[in-house]
Amino acid sequence: MKQSLQLKFSQHLALTPQLQQSIRLLQLSTQELNQELETLLQENPLLERADKNETGLDNLDGFAPFNTPQETSAPVQDENPQQGELGEDYFESTNSSRWEENTAGSDDDTDYSFQESAPITLREHLRDQIKLMHSSQRDQALAMLLVDAINDDGYLEQSLEDLAAMLLEDSGVDPIELQTALRLIQHLDPPGVGARNLAECLSLQLQAMPAETPHRALAISVAEQHLPLLAARDYARLRRLLHCDDATLRMVQQLVTQLNPRPGATFSKISSDHYIQHEIIVKKIKGIWVASLNDEVVPKLRINQLYANILKRNRDSSSQYLMSQMQEAKWMIKNIQQRFSTILRVSQAIVDRQRNFIEHGEIAMRPLVLREIAEELELHESTISRVTTRKYMLTPRGVYELKYFFGSHVATESGGACSATAIRALIKQMIGEENSKKPLSDNQITDVLSKQGIVVARRTIAKYRESLQIPAANQRKSI
Repeated sequence: MKQSLQLKFSQHLALTPQLQQSIRLLQLSTQELNQELETLLQENPLLERADKNETGLDNLDGFAPFNTPQETSAPVQDENPQQGELGEDYFESTNSSRWEENTAGSDDDTDYSFQESAPITLREHLRDQIKLMHSSQRDQALAMLLVDAINDDGYLEQSLEDLAAMLLEDSGVDPIELQTALRLIQHLDPPGVGARNLAECLSLQLQAMPAETPHRALAISVAEQHLPLLAARDYARLRRLLHCDDATLRMVQQLVTQLNPRPGATFSKISSDHYIQHEIIVKKIKGIWVASLNDEVVPKLRINQLYANILKRNRDSSSQYLMSQMQEAKWMIKNIQQRFSTILRVSQAIVDRQRNFIEHGEIAMRPLVLREIAEELELHESTISRVTTRKYMLTPRGVYELKYFFGSHVATESGGACSATAIRALIKQMIGEENSKKPLSDNQITDVLSKQGIVVARRTIAKYRESLQIPAANQRKSI
């Protein structure tokens, strides 16, 4: 075989480091972006945060100053926008928070740091009560042992026989002693703790109520013996077994359903609150819904002037490290600007299409897919997907993820389409207005929607109803 040289031309897509960084920053949430910036600020001496009253990067070697995206890409807004859509409370709270930030740290005597106390667990709460009980030391010791076997919901998972068998070899504990210790725990707060099943948990809570509580005895009977019938809403059989009328049975049902089936759950909740920081604020200006960036989440960065002056004076091989760090800092500032500019463009396009939702609610949500926004903004669908993931918008109706405004659709008889979100809102509205004695079945909801020109299968209605956590018709039936 003869060897030869050939010249071949071809094109291929190459992701530069700057483009890779831009894609990565675009898909990060605001919290992850702040973490990324903190790491970069520690590693790169050329990059630093600007003061709150500064706009960003100063002119340096022909590099354009960094302005916040709302100054470059956002629609022109009035200096005094109307406050009626979001309410005066919102603007008052925003202005007061900014005033507090500006005045914070002015006096060392008033600089207090908030320290959250450690939450108390269910077991610690029970042990503190056991120590105050007037009982023998042995009963208190056994009660302390039983507390360790209680789960986070407040139930005793192991049987007393198994616990007694485990303790028999060491201390010769009798199951009767454990039963006495369990009774002590079941009289502690919260009511229902130490129960071995749901029926016992509800019964303990009813027994803790005052004796003069109306229909308390019947409610205890239902909790201990007839919970399956109550769950199945077999009211006819319950009336026969309890020998009561509809009014009494209704009162008993209300008494049982208001009980807490997980008495220990309040102690297992995470104490720290997780807040969602919205990137976009939607306001109505001169009759038009306008999306603007939230200044609080836009990082203000600039080049460190000290190192920049050093580079201006020395441009030899000894300053190659600073030159590379300068380039990385410029890339970061530009990519962050592009990130928020893209978020703003996508958000404004969403607002333009979903203004009926902002005006009238979920029932007016229109079908929307990523491709529609991508074609208008001349971006790729994957870019729209990255922008709308874990980015949030503050509207007069609440805070929503940008992904919320996209969804599937159902065809109508007129040849149009109806958003799945709107159909869920219709289902929720119909069920909310139904006769509780004759609740609407999935077939009946399908017929009602078909009369309105919305063709939906019964199984689709069932899927939407379950996604709204609405039980079936037989479970919604009341006395």
